Amino acid sequence: MKTIERGLFGKNDIHQMKVAGISPEESLRQLKFFRHPPESVVLDRPCVPGDGVQVLSEAEADRLAGISEGARLSGRFSAFIPASGASSRMFKFLLGFFTEPSEVDCTALQMRARRGDAASRDALIFIDGLRRFPFFEDLKAVMLRDRQDVDAALDRGQVGRILAYLLTPRGLDYASLPKALLPFHRYPDGNRTALEEHLAVGEKYLRDKEGVCRLHFTVAPEHEPFFEALVRRASPPLERIFGCRYQIRFSTQKKSSDTLAVDLENRPFRLEDGRLLFRPGGHGALIGNLSGSGDIVFLNNIDNVSHLEAAVMTDRWRKVLGGYLVELQAELFDHLSRLARKRRDPKVLQEAVEFATSRLPLSVSRAAQGSEVELTEWLVDRLNRPLRVCGVVQNTGEPGGRPFWVQGRSGELSPQLVEGAQVAESLDQQVIFSWSTHFNPVNIVCALRDWKGRPFDLEKFVDPTAVFISRRSHQGKELKALERPGLWNGAMAGWNTVIVEVPLSTFNPVKTVNDLLKPGHQPSQP
Repeated sequence: MKTIERGLFGKNDIHQMKVAGISPEESLRQLKFFRHPPESVVLDRPCVPGDGVQVLSEAEADRLAGISEGARLSGRFSAFIPASGASSRMFKFLLGFFTEPSEVDCTALQMRARRGDAASRDALIFIDGLRRFPFFEDLKAVMLRDRQDVDAALDRGQVGRILAYLLTPRGLDYASLPKALLPFHRYPDGNRTALEEHLAVGEKYLRDKEGVCRLHFTVAPEHEPFFEALVRRASPPLERIFGCRYQIRFSTQKKSSDTLAVDLENRPFRLEDGRLLFRPGGHGALIGNLSGSGDIVFLNNIDNVSHLEAAVMTDRWRKVLGGYLVELQAELFDHLSRLARKRRDPKVLQEAVEFATSRLPLSVSRAAQGSEVELTEWLVDRLNRPLRVCGVVQNTGEPGGRPFWVQGRSGELSPQLVEGAQVAESLDQQVIFSWSTHFNPVNIVCALRDWKGRPFDLEKFVDPTAVFISRRSHQGKELKALERPGLWNGAMAGWNTVIVEVPLSTFNPVKTVNDLLKPGHQPSQP
């Protein structure tokens, strides 16, 4: 510690870290990543049907969906949904028009669109579909408050005026809200936000025999009161509609998971008052929030939630994935129990190896191919880990993670979900990445307890080197930022992973506001 104080960090720095719960040693470890970036993951080949991606028959899917019912009714299921994402990305193509010297109108947008301007084209789609968005009546009301007529503004093509009332504090101020709190879907009795729709959909796959549905949302600290207020308002009517009872938990990303920023010379970035700049460590920091959050946990994105009328297929496949995990976990626990009782029984060892290599699937380490003792130790270590079943859809070019066989440092191959930023720039690795046939929509079921019912310490299974380094800015100054290993990538690298193909119709994300015009988000009767 004295060496640190005399060198890179002073007493004020040490105090700042202590208040945040960050050790100087951890900050030094992060600095090393900037100066000596870790090696990229090594892709062996894509996971494809028959080689890493399980494709289920309709009969098998029906059987597994039935298996999930016992676990659901017994209260083993819950949902974990990161919900701190800002809605500003949804409106990015619209926000750019606020920099215009004069109000933008439809005529100008049409001219730009004809010249190939994508933002103008998307803005025209937005304006053309404005009456179909669930927030149209709210927009109409807030404009009427100022004696503005939204229908007249549409007829005149006054795009700038409409956007001002939609996105800024002058009106609804949607650009400053979390995505979870935006109206996503329209119903006869009113709109539902993304969060409310997760409650409605959750009743289908989470409800236990007592009628309880358990959901955990991670939120930004400054927005937590708004989430709590929404739940107080929205839960009672939904509970009356579905005859259930919601147990809802909120948590925030811990300050101790923030990471140190550096300047372009890899020196700690300092604010004007001399303090260090720590930034949120990305969604991978939520692995600590996930720890201890339940027994079997469904992990989903806040924006991938369909209108309830279109959610039948999604509900079915959540149950299929849940049943797959329940059955697989029961087999895994049986092998661990037998290994504990009969550690050197050749038959027990051989059956455990067959399970590990065919059902998980794993490749046996060379180090485990020696004595029975070494093999037993390897099996216990590799089987007694968190387990996840990941639904993947056919790759349609969406940005995000994809399933690959990845070579570990010991030479073992395992299926992993890999982001493009994790892949080396070498031609061979980029070619392998381009061969991927499937995409990760974040439809994951996690088993978080060991074979004796004890919660896993999920931090032990993170690959600490699977970090992301990006360029950012703060108050006009460029900097480098460090993101912790992604939640479903490096943060789960040490888990046992099985990948199952699910229908593309289960993937209905809202990345831009125009996605709300797609069939999966529109009621069947307008």
